[in-house]
Amino acid sequence: MTFLVLACALPQYGNWWPFFMVAFYLLAPLPVVFSRRYGDGTGNTNPCREIALFITACIIVSAFSLPIVLARAPATAPVIAWGSAGLVITANIVVFLTILGFFLAFDNDDVDYSMW
Repeated sequence: MTFLVLACALPQYGNWWPFFMVAFYLLAPLPVVFSRRYGDGTGNTNPCREIALFITACIIVSAFSLPIVLARAPATAPVIAWGSAGLVITANIVVFLTILGFFLAFDNDDVDYSMW
């Protein structure tokens, strides 16, 4: 989140448009959470889980493409600077790897929480 705030708050960039990435950070894990809740629990792939993974992949690709689009359009005066887009992409990498690590660490239903 520090990279995202830097992409918005540094004086040479001067706008808060990149902060809309927070919406992608909040939306990305939701399809997987819903598919785990309403899945059959056998561990096999099912259509619900596959569609949730597809929607999650679409959200993640959109999160990486939005700063590039904002840095390129319009051609005469882009909405954000390329340095700001780079900081946003770095923030995307960090946040999405953190979300992935959370799901990998707490994947089992029989996790013993007393070990923490």
